[in-house]
Amino acid sequence: MLDGPCQTFVSDCQVRAAAELISHVWDPVVLSALRMGPTRRRELLTRITGASDKVLTQTLRRLQARGLVVRDGGADQASAPTGAVYRLSALGESFANGPLAHLARWAADNQDHLADQPATS
Repeated sequence: MLDGPCQTFVSDCQVRAAAELISHVWDPVVLSALRMGPTRRRELLTRITGASDKVLTQTLRRLQARGLVVRDGGADQASAPTGAVYRLSALGESFANGPLAHLARWAADNQDHLADQPATS
């Protein structure tokens, strides 16, 4: 729980820091897809319709840099290259299974109301 409300326009506000984690369109989608367990990039592309290969690569790199996703391996020395596997870090799991899952549940519960609102640019 926050000790108090964020000051208006304060750059180190906790809400702003949390919102940054979902500020890119594909970040929460990839985090949600990785909740199903470690996955290869090609499998993620299949699972996440609408994301290009370039966008997925950029998203995975951004999530790795934030410490939310871990990239394991890339080649198994005993066999042919198997490709890297991506998984949620402990921090990523706590975010994806906590606040992000709650936000998704809230959006699903309020989908009808949200759909009625005009989109703004």
